[in-house]
This record gives sequence, structure tokens and C-alpha cells, in this order.
Amino acid sequence: QVQLVESGGGSVQDGGSLTLSCAISGDTYTTLAWFRQAPGKEREGVGAFFTGSYNTYYADSVKGRFTISRDAAKKTLYLQMNLLTPEDAAMYYCAAGYARLWYSQSDYLYWGQGTQVTVSS
Repeated sequence: QVQLVESGGGSVQDGGSLTLSCAISGDTYTTLAWFRQAPGKEREGVGAFFTGSYNTYYADSVKGRFTISRDAAKKTLYLQMNLLTPEDAAMYYCAAGYARLWYSQSDYLYWGQGTQVTVSS
């Protein structure tokens, strides 16, 4: 069993920055990821971190603006978000699992409750 607790969401202006955190506890996993869901839209992958290779992957829409990192000692996953736009506004979820394809949501067994990000223009 893995428990995930997101924090750090809030309101920022267009072009602003925000860092989300995901506190992780419990069993082992191979993949940690961030997903988001805006009102009326399907949940989509933002990016992921593979714990074995330390590789990170990102959705095209956030490449160059968002950065995923992990502090293993603190058991925390981070999502640094820069140059935010209103299109980035969504509920952001942390997920853990054993994904082979980072964006394959069905491969993630554990999900946090989410943290809300609002971007005003």
C-alpha cells in the first residue's frame, strides 16, 4: 500500500510559478507521476519519474516549463511549474505504480487526493 498526499496548489497569475509536492509513504514502486484534470476534460499526464533509471518524461504541453524531481530521503516528489498559463489550471494528482509507459494511467495503482491549481489571466 502506498499513500500519496499532494500540497502546494494555489492561485497564480498568468506567467507565474508554483511548486507542487507529493509526500509518499508505504510500499515500493517504480514510477511516480503527475496527472491533471481540468473541469470538463479528461485526466491527462503531465510527466513522470522512473525510480530505477531516474529518467523523467513530460507531456509536450509542459516540456521546457515544468520539471519533476524527487527527494528520496524526504520521500517527496515535486513538480516545479513555470510560465503557467490559464490552460494549466486543473486539479493535479500524484500517482505511483509500475508503469511501462509513463502516461498509461491504468498502470498507476495509487493516487493522491489532488491539489488545485488556478491561473488567472
